[in-house]
Formats: sequence, C-alpha cells, structure tokens
Amino acid sequence: MSEGRARVVAWIGREILPHEADLRAWLRRAFATAGDVDDIVQETYCRLAGLAHVDHIGEPRAYLFQAARSVALEQLRRARVVRIDTVTEIDALNVELDEPSPERIAGGRRELERVRRLIAALPDRCRRIFEMRKIEGLPQREIARRMGVTENVVENESVRGLRAILAALAEGETEQPTAVRRPSAHDRTRKRR
Repeated sequence: MSEGRARVVAWIGREILPHEADLRAWLRRAFATAGDVDDIVQETYCRLAGLAHVDHIGEPRAYLFQAARSVALEQLRRARVVRIDTVTEIDALNVELDEPSPERIAGGRRELERVRRLIAALPDRCRRIFEMRKIEGLPQREIARRMGVTENVVENESVRGLRAILAALAEGETEQPTAVRRPSAHDRTRKRR
C-alpha cells in the first residue's frame, strides 16, 4: 500500500469513523426515502477511500456529511421513474460492459482474503458483531437483541473492529490487528506474578 493511500485510510479511521453514528441518525431523519442508510454510508466510505489525498479537508465531519448528502441525492435522482423512450435509447446504444482484467480480479481476491483474515483475528465478540453489522447488514437493534448487549456496545464494537482492520490495512499487516488484541488469561496470570 502506498504511503499516500495509507494516510487516507488512517485519516478515515481517525477523523471519519467516530462520526458514523451521527451520520446514520442524520440520514434516517433527512433522507428517509433515499434508500437504505447502510448503502449510503457504504458508498460514502468508498468515495472517501478513493481520495488521492486528504490534506485539503479542513473539517472532516462536514466533509463526511456533505459526501453522504451527495450520495443520498444521487440515489434519489436514480430512483425517479425513467421515461420508456429513454430506456429504448439506452438499449439502442448497445454499450458493452467494461469488465475487470484477470490481474485486477486476482488482486481483488487477494485483498478480500486479507480482509477476511483480519476479521477472523478480531476478538470473538467484536468479530461476531462486526460480521453481523457490516457483512450481514443487520441493524444495531437486532444485533443487540441477539447478543444480549446494548446498542451502544454494538456500535462501539463495530467501530472498534473497523478501525482495527483499517489500521492493519494501512500498516500493511496481515496478522491480528494489535489495536484490538485483548490480553489472554495466560497474559493476565503472568502479569500478577
């Protein structure tokens, strides 16, 4: 991972992730009909992760909310009914899809496997919550109910897991993220001696 890319990923973890809960609450209030809040948040993260640099961003929270607003508005525009003659014109263009190269596919598979290993290395509760929230797309309330914890715990563990994974990706680590490693029973016993 390049140094500039690592800086962007670290910046997202440090400056953007702490605002996710506020962003979700705002999106639910402001854009209730704009599609799934999770989709808007995910697309916003993708756009931020695609930035070449973040030095020009003085107010990360405001930038995050503006980016999410743009994504939500685009979804609203796309959701409008399209005239039938427009669909016919699009079909007449007969544009072929731009498929990724074999190298790009292989690289994506390697990166996906790396992320899977990082997720598997998270502490058990953090990993289970992260998987239910970010992979299965379950709402915080449902996860809290299933696991017998508060929604706040679900939110904190989700953010904690995402931060650890982003940090590991930024540092180029492939082992367990150190940011979430908890002392084992063996470690605690050794400390007492």
